[in-house]
Amino acid sequence: MFRTQRSTCPFDCPDACGLVVETDGLSVRSVRGDPEHGYTRGTLCPKVNGFERTVHAPGRLLTPLVRNGPKGQGAFRRASWDEAAALIADRWQALIAAHGRECVLPVTYAGTMGLIQRNAQEPLFHRLGASLCDRAICTPAQNAGWEQMMGETPGSDPDDAAQSDLVLLWGINALATNIHFLSQVKAARRAGGRAILIDTHRQATAAHADRVFIVRPGSDGALALGMLHVLVRENLVDRAFLSRETVGWAELEREVLPGLTPDRVARLTGLSVEDIKWLAREYGKARAPFIRVGGAPSRYGNGAISTRALICLPTAVGAWAKKGGGFLASTGTGAAFDIRSFTRPDLLPGRTRVVNMNRLGHALNALDGPRVMALFVANSNPAAVCPDQNAVLEGLSREDLFTVVHERFMTDTALYADVVLPAPTMLETADLYRSYGQFFVQRTRPVIPPLGESRSNWETIQTLARALGLTDEVFSLSADEHIDQILSVPSPWREDFDRDALEAGRAVRLTPPRGRWLTPSGKIEIRNDRLEEPLPRHKPTHTDLEEHGLPLRLQTTPALYRLNSSFTERAELGAKLGAQTLRLSPADAAARGLASGQRVTAFNALGEVAFVLEVTDTVPAGVAIAEGVHSIQAGNTRNVNGLTSQRLTDSGAGSTFYDNRIDVRA
Repeated sequence: MFRTQRSTCPFDCPDACGLVVETDGLSVRSVRGDPEHGYTRGTLCPKVNGFERTVHAPGRLLTPLVRNGPKGQGAFRRASWDEAAALIADRWQALIAAHGRECVLPVTYAGTMGLIQRNAQEPLFHRLGASLCDRAICTPAQNAGWEQMMGETPGSDPDDAAQSDLVLLWGINALATNIHFLSQVKAARRAGGRAILIDTHRQATAAHADRVFIVRPGSDGALALGMLHVLVRENLVDRAFLSRETVGWAELEREVLPGLTPDRVARLTGLSVEDIKWLAREYGKARAPFIRVGGAPSRYGNGAISTRALICLPTAVGAWAKKGGGFLASTGTGAAFDIRSFTRPDLLPGRTRVVNMNRLGHALNALDGPRVMALFVANSNPAAVCPDQNAVLEGLSREDLFTVVHERFMTDTALYADVVLPAPTMLETADLYRSYGQFFVQRTRPVIPPLGESRSNWETIQTLARALGLTDEVFSLSADEHIDQILSVPSPWREDFDRDALEAGRAVRLTPPRGRWLTPSGKIEIRNDRLEEPLPRHKPTHTDLEEHGLPLRLQTTPALYRLNSSFTERAELGAKLGAQTLRLSPADAAARGLASGQRVTAFNALGEVAFVLEVTDTVPAGVAIAEGVHSIQAGNTRNVNGLTSQRLTDSGAGSTFYDNRIDVRA
């Protein structure tokens, strides 16, 4: 007898889709979109459609494993949970006694976005006083730029874009990473509005845009400031709004914008002077312009200050106050939940070091202070997704590094583990989900029991806490008890919250605070005197400063059939993704005597990576596009992250995946 139950997609995507799962109570028969979800409304991406095939994939890890051969070769024997937990506890205690508590390092990220299962490791590693992980691999520069201007102000509602007459899709491949926002774009266009795509190459979302503008990598901030220059010169700014709602506009107009003329910005961006003027005029004359910015513009050395420049555009024209207008990078729903009762930062016995996961290669091989001797990995696959892959793999190969990996499948990282612990999917766990791209939250409960001997992130941490002899109350509460505790803390975001609907498994809308700017001054802080750079300016990228660097700027872009390194277990998705491909312009291919379909090697000072070449006019000269994060078990000795550096962004200590140079040879 089959029944249906609601759930949520847990993956690192702004949509957080509602699911309807058909099950017999022991297995999952089908997964489809929930038509009653207030934002995702029944549609799913190609990755989560058919998710029952992931739940029951042949490669699921179902028992603990202990290494019995060389690291990296997948040599393991089966073990019990009792043996695995005792081994981990004994090794950690011995290493801490010999090297100090900071020799232990957790590396976790967003394999699941649930508030409990994503953050499950934090109370244990706070309690141990271990080194902590700065999970800065995605868009912290964007978050920093937003906070520096907007404080804790929520982003605009994505549904508002349906009422816009001009939507700018800026540095986002929404077809791959934010498909439900395209519904708003389509609605706006049906009502007579237009959509404009701004990116470094012509990608799949271009099919949903009226015009496409291709800019030089890392020049997004320069383009925004150049548009502002034109808006001022042609009297298209809302001076009443600027005077009433901002701090620092006069200084920006006087000190920064005069130097960002269309001629100069054309040189910086690669656009024509007329294109820059056209963009500015169309934006300034729009009734209610809406900007949806992706993570790409923030993944350069100038990521945070460029984000601040972009936010100046809706501010200059007063788009915030116009129905259908606005700006969305993140909805900022984290403010709706205080999770400190669960993560327990107060358990830290004193100061401890924080290791940025973008510099994991450095941390494992050359970090000052206590050497990293024990690694705990969950919700992430650093061997595939972290920058400077060669350095990461060198560190993971250390025989003196004791590595524990909690996973559903034998990932590239799990191959280097000393102990592998089996993890369930989200359909086998309890959690509370929020979104960073919309305003709905959902409470989920297990649809089926955990397969095999898999244990949830939280149950795994409870198991390890017991093995370590820790008796703090936080480890005795179930996931559901922690969720109840989190929900018991009041929040203005949840004043009109339908708790009964939440408990019934339905998606419930938060009410973000509106009508005021949640900044120290109570205004939009174009000038922020707390910063080294008080005003948004044009700032070069890391690669801009490499005057004699390699000729091609590498762009690592998202793929339609892969989410970072997730979904490698699905053969049908792998077949659609295809080989590890590098895209070059016809001019760059011809200059190197290369042709489509040819095996080529991309290289820089960090390493060499093999690709299949695709020659296409969707890529401008001087740019190389690598789509998706491929497994190094799939015939590739390295993926694109063998070419990406450990350099960080200007604020937020974020990744610079889009700020690297390479060359290519046969």
